[in-house]
Formats: sequence, structure tokens, C-alpha cells
Amino acid sequence: MRLARRGRKKAAIFDLIVADVRAPRDGRFIEKVGTYNPNTNPASIVLNDDRAFYWLMNGVQPTDTVKAILSYKGLLFKRHLQIGVNKGALSQADADAKFTEWKDSKEVKIVGKVEGLAKKKSDAKQAMLENESKVKDARAEAIALKNKPAEVVVEEAAPVVEETKHVEAETPKVEESAPVVKEETKQVVAETVKVEEEAPKVEETSPVDTAHVVEPTAEKEETSATETKE
Repeated sequence: MRLARRGRKKAAIFDLIVADVRAPRDGRFIEKVGTYNPNTNPASIVLNDDRAFYWLMNGVQPTDTVKAILSYKGLLFKRHLQIGVNKGALSQADADAKFTEWKDSKEVKIVGKVEGLAKKKSDAKQAMLENESKVKDARAEAIALKNKPAEVVVEEAAPVVEETKHVEAETPKVEESAPVVKEETKQVVAETVKVEEEAPKVEETSPVDTAHVVEPTAEKEETSATETKE
């Protein structure tokens, strides 16, 4: 008993077949007893229990993978109980009761695994949604922080305008002090005018003195000339 592959690439499913050991893997087989799909979690196994059990009791040798599948479905345990019945170790009713009890416990485990996987999937989805909401909130806060500094700048700009108004209010004081400077400059100009008016007087007196001084020299020259002639 072995697996025969079929299905597309990377999504293969297998048939459980009873075949001659000399036949190729996908070649001729005696009987198909089930299918195995490993692409699901848990794996999907469809098995004809009666025909698989019949071949087990008739000496068929399963491969390792098929043996794991048969053990999962409880057929190896059923064969063990049937061998005990055939040897007289226990009755058929006891064997059937033990197999039913084992099968029920196995079904509970399978259902629990399916529910656990479903819960895990829903928890992962919920966590993903929570992470997305956190990221959304973080982006909203970042946008709010980007917009907030602009408002602060506008609020801080108002005192600057008030300071400029205060400086403008103080500027007339400087203008008022300006006439004082102008009056001082007028006084300086008036003093310079007085100095200029006095300066010509000095110039007028100086020619008089020079003329007075020059005239005697001329007379002396004339007297000296007459003396020489004599």
C-alpha cells in the first residue's frame, strides 16, 4: 500500500492505492482505498476503512507515510485488536468497544485541534487589526504634531508685532530731541559768522599799518637821493 501522486505543481494530492511492488509509482495499481491532501491543516484524509482494513489483514505492507496515515485513522490499532480476537485473547465485542472508545477520543482531539487553529487564526487577525489601528493613530498624532508648530509660530509672531509698535512709539522721542541738536548747530553757525565778521576788521587795519610804514621809507629814499646829488 503506497501513495500515487496527482494534482498540479506545488499543490499535489495523493491517492492511497494497493499495488504490486514492481509497478511504477503512478502506474498500474490493484485498488484505490483513499485520498490524502497535505495542503490543508490538519491534513484531509478520506479513507475506505473496510477495504484498507481488509488489505491490512491480508498481509499488505504499507510504506512509512501510509503507515502514519493508517495509524492516524486507527486502522493499525484495529488490526492489533483483531489479531487478539483471532488468538482468543479477548472477545469481538470488547475489541469493538475499545476501538470505539479510542476513535471517539481521537475525534475529540481532532475537533480541538481544528478549533484551536481557528481561534489562533482569529486572534492573529484581531492582532493585525489592532496593530493597524495603532499605526493609524500614530500617523494621526504625527500629522497633528506637524500642524501644531505652525500655530505656535503664529502665536509667537504677535509679540514681535507689539514690540515693533513699542519701538515705533519711542521713535518720536528721538525726533523731538533732534530740534535741540539743530539749535546747537545754529549757535555754532552764528559763532562762526561772528568770527568771520571780525576777521575783515583785522585785514582792514593791517593795510593801514603797512602804508604808514612804507611811506617813511619812501621819504628816506628821496632824502638819501638828494644828499647824494649834492
